[in-house]
Amino acid sequence: MSVFGNSASREAAAIRRRARRGVRRRVTAWLGMNPEAARADARAALWELGGRYEKKTARIVRRLRWRGWRIRHDKRLAGRRFNLDHVLISPCGTAIVVADTKRWHAKRETHADGGRLCCGTEDRHDEAEKVARYALLVREALGLPDVAVWPLLAVHESRVRGGHFRVATAAGVVQVVAAEGLVGVLRGAPKAWSWGRSRRVAARVDSVLRPYSGGV
Repeated sequence: MSVFGNSASREAAAIRRRARRGVRRRVTAWLGMNPEAARADARAALWELGGRYEKKTARIVRRLRWRGWRIRHDKRLAGRRFNLDHVLISPCGTAIVVADTKRWHAKRETHADGGRLCCGTEDRHDEAEKVARYALLVREALGLPDVAVWPLLAVHESRVRGGHFRVATAAGVVQVVAAEGLVGVLRGAPKAWSWGRSRRVAARVDSVLRPYSGGV
C-alpha cells in the first residue's frame, strides 16, 4: 500500500494529449505553430517537476518504515479533486501526518513573517491553508476522534529557516519542514509503539482513502 503512484506524470501526459487532440492540432504542434500546445507543454513540465520532488519525499520518508511508520502516497478522498501527496501513520497509532511536497526557489528562504508563510518576499500562506484544510477533511472522513491528524509541508530546494517551524492557519497549525530534515522531525514524535492500534488506524485509512487518478 506504500507504492508511489506518480499521478503528476499521468496528469502531465493528459495535459499534452488534450492540447493535441485531432490531426490538425497534432500537426501544428509538431510544426511549432500551436500556441495552445506550447502553453500545455509548459503546464505539463510543472506537473512533471512536482512529481519528481514528490518521489524524492517518498524516498526520504521510506526510512521511517523501519521505525514503525506506515506510509501511503498519492491518495484522495472520495468526491474531492485534490490529491494527498503523502499520508503517514505513526507507530503508536495516535497520529496521522498529511504531508504536501513543495519545491520552492533555491535562492529564497522559507520563513514566517507576521504569522504568514513566505518564500523570500512571496506570500505562500495559501499553501499552508490548503494542507491544513486537507488534514481537517481527512480527520472528519476517518471518524477517529482519538487520532490527531497533523498537516505538514515538506519543502525542497528553498532553505527553511531553523530547519522547521510552525504556522497557524484558520484550519489548524501546519508544520513546515525542510525535506531533508523530515525523518529527524518525525522521529521526534511519541516513541511508544502499538502495532495493533497502528494497524487498525492504517486499515481505516486504506478503507477511506483511494488511489488518486485525477478524477472525483
